[in-house]
Amino acid sequence: MQEGQSAQRYLSGRGLSDEVIKTYGIGYAPAGWEALKQHLSERGIGEPVQVEYGLLIHREDTGRTYDRFRDRVMFPIRDLRGRTIAFGGRVMGDDQPKYLNSPETPVFHKGRELYGLYEARQASSKLEQLVMVEGYMDVVALAQYGIHNAVATLGTATTEDHLTRLFRLVSRVVFCFDGDRAGRQAASRALETALPQMIDGREARFLFLPEGDDPDTLVRREGTQAFQDRVTCAMPLSEFLFEQAAQGRDLNTVEGRERFASQVLEALNKVPEGMLKSLLLESLAKRSGLAQEQLKVLLEKRVQASQRSITKSDASQAQAEQDEPESASSAPGAVLAASARSSRSRSQALSPVGRIVQLLLHEPNLVASLPDHLEWLPDDDDAPLCRELVELLKAGRYRSPQVVLAHFQGSQQGQALAAFAKRELLIPKADREAELQGLVEHLQYVQRQRSPKRSTRRCWRRSALGKSWIRSSVSVWQVW
Repeated sequence: MQEGQSAQRYLSGRGLSDEVIKTYGIGYAPAGWEALKQHLSERGIGEPVQVEYGLLIHREDTGRTYDRFRDRVMFPIRDLRGRTIAFGGRVMGDDQPKYLNSPETPVFHKGRELYGLYEARQASSKLEQLVMVEGYMDVVALAQYGIHNAVATLGTATTEDHLTRLFRLVSRVVFCFDGDRAGRQAASRALETALPQMIDGREARFLFLPEGDDPDTLVRREGTQAFQDRVTCAMPLSEFLFEQAAQGRDLNTVEGRERFASQVLEALNKVPEGMLKSLLLESLAKRSGLAQEQLKVLLEKRVQASQRSITKSDASQAQAEQDEPESASSAPGAVLAASARSSRSRSQALSPVGRIVQLLLHEPNLVASLPDHLEWLPDDDDAPLCRELVELLKAGRYRSPQVVLAHFQGSQQGQALAAFAKRELLIPKADREAELQGLVEHLQYVQRQRSPKRSTRRCWRRSALGKSWIRSSVSVWQVW
């Protein structure tokens, strides 16, 4: 189409081949205000659905709707199954914003999804590491040069959900940042997020590019091998941690070493128990001149202080709930919220899904007896946690409750699982598998008694997300 020629020229000028363009499904959104709106409306997709899933913008003052993406190169964002769940658009000139992503929708959460992850998995069935970069063009430019293991966040900093997803697939994540001040600050935030995820067997590294360069420009100038060499030589998490703590401090002075050691101990407080934590403590002793046993005592005091702080916070919350006026606490929303907050603290019976979570937490090996799919899992309060726990255990490397809890340390899921862990199973070990299978069979029976069309699938079909409008959106923008 004539309209798409400017996008073709732009991508050609960036050195992208037809093969890479096809692999990543890159296309073009026409400049008109209602091109996609008309296209989808003709196919029976109503405007409310298009607004809900971020394709149209609705103006409250005029009631008018119009295309969110206009005159932009379009990058489909896919989930791990290859389904397009959102879009990113890049301008070809100097307009702002340079990048525009779909908003949060029922199927797209920026803090969870990563651009290029599906394509990286398709390129290799034996991924060993993934390189985290900052933008779509970085991902596709690296792919153009034969580097197919790059992914990018979608307008957010790296989150725990991002790392949880990555570490399920690979044992090593390399963060790639610009070498300027902003890049260093972003790396510091990534370090904070990574620390609670660093159970034994995982590795995080930090690659800082020359100032003024990004992966796109650097790989074009230096070539594939030189960029891969930079990735190989990226700074280990331990070195970056110590470098950050030493920044601006004179380690030749007592005061400088004290502040250095305090900052590292604060970070180690977030690292799960294991070999890495022990080795970091040993290295800190050498660098600070303090005895390792003394550092262990100081670290333990920090752990106890953190636990007391959490306990005090919980007690304050409980007191605040008791002190709430009756009129406020009797409101439906307040009742539900109070029930959810106290559900783990009371000795009430667990739901079937909660009991399954408890069984799997105490006996991770039991995951092997579950069905291959999760269609038996109902939509109750414990379902998201159960689903995440099952997926983690099926990854195959978690065989003790302590390692599972370490994986989720510092997260809301970790707090919930810790509450489950405190509950005794009260049944013999030999009978636990039978109870798990009985619970699953019960939930399967309940599901069969319901309509065969589950509510989430009805929503999916009603909006025609994976089968109609999202595919139509891709097709209307792929105008080559």
